[in-house]
Amino acid sequence: MSRRFEGKTVIVTGASSGIGEAAARMFAREGAEVVLVARSADALERIAASIAADGGVAMASATDVTDSGACAAMLESAEAQFGAINVLVNNAGYNCRGSVEEVPAEELERVVDINLKAPIRLTRQVLPYLRRARKGAIVNVASLAGRIPLAFESTYSATKFGLRAFTFALAEELEGTGITVSAVSPGPVETKFILSDIEEVPDIVFSQPMSTPEEVAALVLDCAADGVLERMCSQFSGYMATAGYLVPQLPRLLRPLLEYQGRAAKQRYIDERNARKR
Repeated sequence: MSRRFEGKTVIVTGASSGIGEAAARMFAREGAEVVLVARSADALERIAASIAADGGVAMASATDVTDSGACAAMLESAEAQFGAINVLVNNAGYNCRGSVEEVPAEELERVVDINLKAPIRLTRQVLPYLRRARKGAIVNVASLAGRIPLAFESTYSATKFGLRAFTFALAEELEGTGITVSAVSPGPVETKFILSDIEEVPDIVFSQPMSTPEEVAALVLDCAADGVLERMCSQFSGYMATAGYLVPQLPRLLRPLLEYQGRAAKQRYIDERNARKR
């Protein structure tokens, strides 16, 4: 395995499960000192111990990404522990599905706080550290919902549109500084984020191939290494999203077919889950 991040310090938010956990483990295997950030201290300590048992280096930091003061303290602690900060992965995310009229206002605000405000604020906070390191990378985990908006996930879609726009604009601002900014935009990912709430997920989501956390995490590492502006997963879903973005009428025309396909795929996941419970 390559050691692209040997001696680099990498901060991964939302590291207690799913894409964040997979990315943290991959960074550690490639030589990085990883700072695991999430609210769940027990989960982070377990993952940090597992990484250490495999010969890696990891520090657990139970931090709420919506708390600016807690994030500032986390960054100070990471630099004090490892001497520098080289990579930030903004992966923490939240969703509350349902119509805008029915979802409580505080839940809609929480989606915005975690998915958009928190990564913007943490990015601003980490930039002085990356400048001191003279080179660095920021990778934002967005979504194909940031290209094709989803009904009943409208606020989530809005935050991912915003995060993608922030990524592209900031990449231009930082051009020539040695700091790269990238977005990884997956379609549906086989994590608890979707599968634990599967009945509430719109059928159309399942019309696209499901990626694994490891497949998405691999793209995160690639972006941190080479600074490519955006990578999408799966490629097929990326092409579909691009086509729909360029021709807005296309998703509406294809919606009945996609919902039919998604409904069948969603039922297979439900049947598999129920079979495992028996």
